[in-house]
Amino acid sequence: MKRVSFDAMSCSIAQALEIIGEWWTPLIIRDVSLGLRRFEQIQGDLGISRNILTDRLNKLVEDGILYRTNIAASGTRCDYRLTEKGLDFLPVLMTLMAWGDKWVEQPDGPYTELVHTTCDHVTHPHLVCDHCGEAITPQTTRSRAGAAFAHDPHHPLVRAAAARA
Repeated sequence: MKRVSFDAMSCSIAQALEIIGEWWTPLIIRDVSLGLRRFEQIQGDLGISRNILTDRLNKLVEDGILYRTNIAASGTRCDYRLTEKGLDFLPVLMTLMAWGDKWVEQPDGPYTELVHTTCDHVTHPHLVCDHCGEAITPQTTRSRAGAAFAHDPHHPLVRAAAARA
């Protein structure tokens, strides 16, 4: 079943989901980040059908998350690696993993741990303010309209303000 596109929605979350929101996509990115580079390796790990994996890999290459290198002279074997854009997605996966570790029952404990290579200790992702270094939590954060918000004639708040003016 084809999902609805968020392409026209003026929201950073919607636009990110347009790229990485397909069911298998985060798991494919995870596998490539863990060193699975070839189609057969990814398919074997995920148990995903060939046609769906082909579609997802092509989209990830098209969207600049992965790059593909032919590793056979015939061009029939490819190697997939994360681009800078793909590497920038890894903290999102780490945070999703931490949420799953906290809220999804796992009687035997977490399947994977993150180890900080500098100090060699198990670590957990935390968001911090890039200005002051303080932890970012829902209680210490609020949203406000960005520059693009005022130019969005489709948003109900912008339409309401225009109607009052």
